[in-house]
Amino acid sequence: MDLSTVKDMIRIIPDFPRAGISFKDITTVVKDGEAFKYVINEMAKRCADKDIDLIVGPEARGFIVGAPLAYQLGVGFVPIRKPGKLPAEKIRKEYQLEYGFDAMELHKDAIKPGQKVLIVDDLLATGGTIITAVKLVEELGGKIAGLMFLIELTELGGRETLRGYDVISLIQYPY
Repeated sequence: MDLSTVKDMIRIIPDFPRAGISFKDITTVVKDGEAFKYVINEMAKRCADKDIDLIVGPEARGFIVGAPLAYQLGVGFVPIRKPGKLPAEKIRKEYQLEYGFDAMELHKDAIKPGQKVLIVDDLLATGGTIITAVKLVEELGGKIAGLMFLIELTELGGRETLRGYDVISLIQYPY
């Protein structure tokens, strides 16, 4: 198994969820035990030199790659959720979508000041979701150790949005 094989496994669906979007479907990778294990192991290798206390993953696909990576590294996993999903006291940040706004929430007690946090998601596009996750973590005093993605859409400017942070991606597509 190698990254080229994994990239070939990713299903590309044109015009989903709307015209002009080329959706990168990772379900074809995560349903294959060997490929999924390889991806998580590769992510673990790429952050082995970081002193990480926690992994944070945004809903929903950040859970898919973030939780097993946290398990592999022997650290905790903290979910960032859509509004109304977290039961305890939380903080909230709104962010802009192409057509409107959305929000994400994080439990106030999820991160202790000074903890080193790796934020993990399946895909980096414009960086809007992840910069919002960064702001939530930093509001609680967490220190960003890095931002890790299975896929990066290089032409959409996500790295520029996340300038100043260590961005790691396994597979790149122009768009």
